[in-house]
Amino acid sequence: MTQTPPPHPANDLFANYRLSPGVADELFDAAGQMRPVWRRFVDRFARLSPAEITARFERADQYLRDAGVFFRQYSNDPLAEREWPLSHIPVILHETEWETICAGLTQRADLLEAVMADLYGPGRLVTEGHLPAELIAGSRQWLRPMVGITPRGGHFLHVLAFEIGRAPDGRWFVLGDRTQAPSGAGFALENRMATGRIFPERFPRAHIHRLAGFFGTFRAAMERLAQAPGGRERAAAILTPGPSNDTYYEHTYIARYLGLMLLEGEDLLVQDGQAMVRTIEGPQPLGVLWRRIDAAFADPVELDATSQIGTPGLVEAIRAGNLALVNALGSGVMEMRAMMAFLPRICEVLRGKPLKMPNIATWWCGGATERAFVRDNADRMMIGSAYACDLPFDLGAATALGGTLRGSARASISDWLEAEGQMLVGQEAVTLSTTPAWVDSGTGANRIEPRPMTVRVFAARDANGNWTFMKGGYARIGRSGDTTALAMQRGGAVADVWVVADRPVRQESLLPRPEKGVRRASPGILPARSADNLYWLGRYVERTEDAIRLIRAYHLRLAATDNAEDARLRLLRSFLGGYGITTTQPVPGALIDRIEAARGCAAKVRDRFSTDGWAALADLARTARSMSQTAKPGDDAARAMSVLLRKITGFSGLVHENMYRFSGWTFLSLGRALERTDALAAVLATFADAKAPSGCLDIAIEVADSVITHQRRYRMERSRETVVDLLALDGDNPRSILFQIARMRALAADLPHARENGRLAALSRAIVPVESLLSVAAPEEITTHRLITLRSEVAQMSNLVTQSYLG
Repeated sequence: MTQTPPPHPANDLFANYRLSPGVADELFDAAGQMRPVWRRFVDRFARLSPAEITARFERADQYLRDAGVFFRQYSNDPLAEREWPLSHIPVILHETEWETICAGLTQRADLLEAVMADLYGPGRLVTEGHLPAELIAGSRQWLRPMVGITPRGGHFLHVLAFEIGRAPDGRWFVLGDRTQAPSGAGFALENRMATGRIFPERFPRAHIHRLAGFFGTFRAAMERLAQAPGGRERAAAILTPGPSNDTYYEHTYIARYLGLMLLEGEDLLVQDGQAMVRTIEGPQPLGVLWRRIDAAFADPVELDATSQIGTPGLVEAIRAGNLALVNALGSGVMEMRAMMAFLPRICEVLRGKPLKMPNIATWWCGGATERAFVRDNADRMMIGSAYACDLPFDLGAATALGGTLRGSARASISDWLEAEGQMLVGQEAVTLSTTPAWVDSGTGANRIEPRPMTVRVFAARDANGNWTFMKGGYARIGRSGDTTALAMQRGGAVADVWVVADRPVRQESLLPRPEKGVRRASPGILPARSADNLYWLGRYVERTEDAIRLIRAYHLRLAATDNAEDARLRLLRSFLGGYGITTTQPVPGALIDRIEAARGCAAKVRDRFSTDGWAALADLARTARSMSQTAKPGDDAARAMSVLLRKITGFSGLVHENMYRFSGWTFLSLGRALERTDALAAVLATFADAKAPSGCLDIAIEVADSVITHQRRYRMERSRETVVDLLALDGDNPRSILFQIARMRALAADLPHARENGRLAALSRAIVPVESLLSVAAPEEITTHRLITLRSEVAQMSNLVTQSYLG
């Protein structure tokens, strides 16, 4: 049986909003009355027409698409992304209720810190019987090498997240503690930006507590943690597993937002107990890492030897007190579901008070008696939470939250209990509260329905070590009637959480107020891996553009001759085939591979790459894949290549013109110049060769995008001398070899250590002789053999870039 709330004036969107008995709801109270904190919002929302609601929701979705917000689907494809699943209606809580929540979670955060300090210190909780020894010793998250190490700064935990839900009686309870590497804080900011597109009016915006202050406070804490003894500054960074991680976008977003380096394990090395960042200027000391990888993978020497994403010796640097980690290695032990069974008692032992915010009710099934009980009663037992069970199988496919375990799930639990002796099950079913969610039926009959919900609350220490809380930001929304689908990997959605005040709140910003005068911050150090990816991004983009021009030249001539055996077409086929590009496909798969290679490099430097640039590159990839299904040989394929050419040159111009001129831009530009030089030399060596078929000089001029330039510079018939002069020796033509070589020399001069002991470094010494020779050469001296030799010289320049800066 369900309840229907009283009708609301001028609003039929809630006509089908059915409250279930025994289930709390965020919009309506137990008596079916609208909660006061929602009333002003609903009054304004009810005045919107269906068309205006749709338009506003689309603005939010478009913002998320334009910003490139996504989460990673679990798959073997590191670029498999799903659009951010925003539930457009926010969850609204009053600030007094939020303060009560935060007070309870502050106590819990302090308790988790105390338990961590004991587990990796004296171990009294185990020796005195408050925690089972087998629970701790048997956990993969408890890291024995970290025992006895006091963290730099004195705290084990710096950033926490708590998954909370509202019980049917209206009280909040904790469903899970996130201590390992809590995610979602960056996504909370994007939730807020998106809902701002939906509800831009002064109310509710002026009454919603801001999120920026939370990040500003934590950044100050990180800066303090990063300081070496004596107050010497050290770098701060975020340590990510890389682009294949499902929350990689968030890592890049927070790195940009807070102005931190984004590093992977290979970016670090440990020298004499000091963690160092591999940069283009050599190793630089690091003070603090915000760890977003699981602890066991952090150091293959002392922790998981199979890890390929960690840094050998990282534990040594922590043990020496030279590196602070957010959070400490081994903190994942506090996420064990079974740990929650003991926290209420431990709180009374350590604090002398009960938990202000209770756990979900749990059992520890660690002994033989408990295992036998669960085995014999599995058909009557309930899971306490859809994600509150450490089981090696897909529980969500077998049972719903609050549902009964039967069939294969029952057998699996019994077998696993017998083998492992550890499991968390609920003593009672958990019923989550519901919140309004917009349901787009696809037929125009849109409506608002109650959906199950949890709220994720984020806490971080300030510079003084006290806990501060993000005021709202992140809720998980399930599908109707399916409380196991809260996880986004299973089709769940997310919503902004508004913490609303009765009066307008103070504006907050991440940035400090300006002082007298203006002080520019340094662009910061550039990790070698980032430089490497920017360098190869430039090369792959230039390589892709070159292939597009060559493929277009082929299909234009195929359309003109209708003869695939034309000598020029045979030569073009052979030339493209040397690069693995087949002309049997109008949009070759090898061309798409080049685009994806560029995307792969860009994905690894998302924190240093513009959102518009990433969107343009993604659009290029989508267009190429779409055209590969429809394009036909000849004119159709040539037109397709023209579209791709406009898109890739638009991307190049966007990045080149808008990217800040720091060392990263230098490597990107160096990669483009080097690749263009090599491509021009290859084209001239093939199509300007004396043995090339008639008409091949036209191909060289066309591929080099210099047709009009040639007409203006040489009022005569095309010849090998005019083509070579324009494309190899004209220092004013950006499509010439000399122009690009001169550009490489200028770029190399801007790199670190460009001069060594008063003389040019190796890279410049390799470039200058080539530039000098081309500057005085006559066209007839640039033979095919000389062009082939030039390609070898360019390859050596590339090797020197790698050896000097990217190794």
